[in-house]
Parts: sequence; C-alpha cells; structure tokens
Amino acid sequence: MDKYYLFPYNLQFFAEGADKTEQPTAKKLLDARKEGQVAKSKELTTAVELVALFLTLKLFVGYIRDRLIENFNNTFNNMDMMLDGEFTISKASKVMNDSILRIIITCLPIFAVAVGVSFTINLYQVKWQLSGKPLSPKFSKMNPVSGFKKIFSKDKLFSLLVEIVKIFTIIYIAYNTLKSEWNTLLVLYDINLIQAIALIGKLVMDLGLKISMFFLILGLGDYIYQKLKFNKDMRMTKQEVKDEFKQSEGDPQVKGKIRSKMREASQRRMMQRLPEADVVITNPTHFAAAIKYDKDTSEAPILIAKGADYLANKIKEVARENQIEIVENKPLARMLYYNVEVGGEIPPELYQMTAEVLAYVYKLKGKI
Repeated sequence: MDKYYLFPYNLQFFAEGADKTEQPTAKKLLDARKEGQVAKSKELTTAVELVALFLTLKLFVGYIRDRLIENFNNTFNNMDMMLDGEFTISKASKVMNDSILRIIITCLPIFAVAVGVSFTINLYQVKWQLSGKPLSPKFSKMNPVSGFKKIFSKDKLFSLLVEIVKIFTIIYIAYNTLKSEWNTLLVLYDINLIQAIALIGKLVMDLGLKISMFFLILGLGDYIYQKLKFNKDMRMTKQEVKDEFKQSEGDPQVKGKIRSKMREASQRRMMQRLPEADVVITNPTHFAAAIKYDKDTSEAPILIAKGADYLANKIKEVARENQIEIVENKPLARMLYYNVEVGGEIPPELYQMTAEVLAYVYKLKGKI
C-alpha cells in the first residue's frame, strides 16, 4: 500500500555532514584561505591585547604620570601668562595644540604596543594572506530564514553561554578584588589628590590584569575550539576528494586513454623500425627483443623493439616477413625485456651474450 505525506522531505537532511569523513586536502585549505576562511579566535585576540595594554600601563605609569602632570602645569602657566597680557584666539589655539601634541607623544608607547600586539596575534593565527573576498557582499546572508536559523544555531548558543560565563566571572573577580582592598579605599578621604589617583590607578591596573588573565585562559580555550571546529567544517566526503583529484591531476580515465594512445604511437614507431633489426631474440613464447648493431653509428648494439605475449608474436611475424633471423635465448630475451629501454644501448654486462648471438647470425648470413 502506497503512503502519501503532506510535506515532502529528504532523509539526507538529517544526516548532513555525516559522510564527511576525510581530512581536508591542502588544496581545500588553500582555497578556504583565499576565501578568508581561517581558524581564528576573537577572544584570544582581545585577551592578548588587554594583557599587553595593562602590562604597558604598569611599566610606563610613572613616565605617563610625570609627563601628564608636567603638561598640565605648562598649559595652565601659559594660560596665566596670556591672561596677564593680550589674550588672542591664535595664542590660545597654540597652547591647546601644544598640549594635545604632548599628550599624544606621552601615549605613543600604549598606541605602539596596541597596534603591534594586535598585528602579531592576528598574524600568528591566520598567517599572511591578503584576501578581499570576505569584504564582498553575499546576498545569501540577507536571507531572513537562514539568518533566523543562525540565531538558534549551536554556535550561537555556545557563544551566549561563553558571554554569560564571562560576565559572572568578571563580577566575581571585581568583587573579590575590591573586597580585599576595602580598607585601603577607606583612606582616600585622608590623603591628597595625587596619592588618591595613584592608589586608584594601582587598583584599576591590578583588577585589569586579573580580568585580562582570565580572558587569556578563555581565549586559548576558544582558539583550540575554533581550530577543531574549522578542521571539522573543512572535512570532505570521499566523492569530494575524488572530484578534487580529477580537477587537479586530471580524470584517471582520460589520463589512461592518453597513455594508451602514447603507447600505441610508440609501438607503431617501434614496428616501423623493426625491419632494420639484425636479429630477434625470443623466450621463445613470452618475450621478443629486436637488436640492431651498426659499428659506424653506435658503440654498442641498440634495442629497437621489444614486447611480451601478443606484441612478441607480432614482432616475430614482422621478422619472418622481412627475413630477420629469430634466435631463441631465454635468459638474454628476458634480461633485454626487463633491463633495456627501446632505443637504448645494450649494457656492458650483456655484451658477451649479445655478441655471441650476433656472431651466430652474421655467420649464417656469411658476413664473417
């Protein structure tokens, strides 16, 4: 009895990715890099940048503090001098521009470290590969259905869980840090402004370093997860591996046909030269090797044709048609077939056996 369903469905939908069992090939990974698809953790980048920022602040805090105080004093001294004399917009602008320039120069170490660390950590993760593909618009991303699916995807739920963990962990670290420094904070009313700023600055930097180290641990875990996820996403089916091999190396059937055509052409040329042979040495049934020796053109006899089974019989037929002597010598025929290429000279270790056969043929023909 036939069954009818209200909605058509495809069972393969439920097994999506199940047949991707093969590791990605080098070409697949290279193509992915060109498309801008790499294993990259934004969490790790942010964490390293935060650690570098707070360490730089801790190292240069004295220098930055002294320069900012000096700049503050210079700026207000210059403003007092202008107020005592003739006040103009151009003089005020010059004072403010000089003050801003000194602030920028003072903060240069922080800017330099931020740019350098950001570039280095991204270069470490994705290596050097410039690609404009990620910037090109993709209309498939504008599909509201696929966008809705992504909101409730496994990756989005995992990201939401990570964000919740981050928030609660930051609150916990901040609470414990402030709790341990509570007695120190109570003396802020009893100290001067410079000391209070230094105390708060130290507290902020210690708190920032603790949070940054937590982010660094989280970032390393996320980087490992992204590497594993990327490798899983890049896996290929057996059919994809075969198709890629066909594209890069050529269709095996086509290559086989090309080799067959080349072999046939080579055999035709070989059979055309066969009437020039002095002798055909046989196995006698499996192998045949045709030899020509011309002392004026070569130092050793030349193998101009060889073959096994069917081709060996063809060589013997042509030899009979052209009155070429056929000599049975099983070991020599086998060694010539396996060790000498067509058009190549007979190797020295076979000189003696070959010379005996040629001497026998020349004697039959009355050449010696």
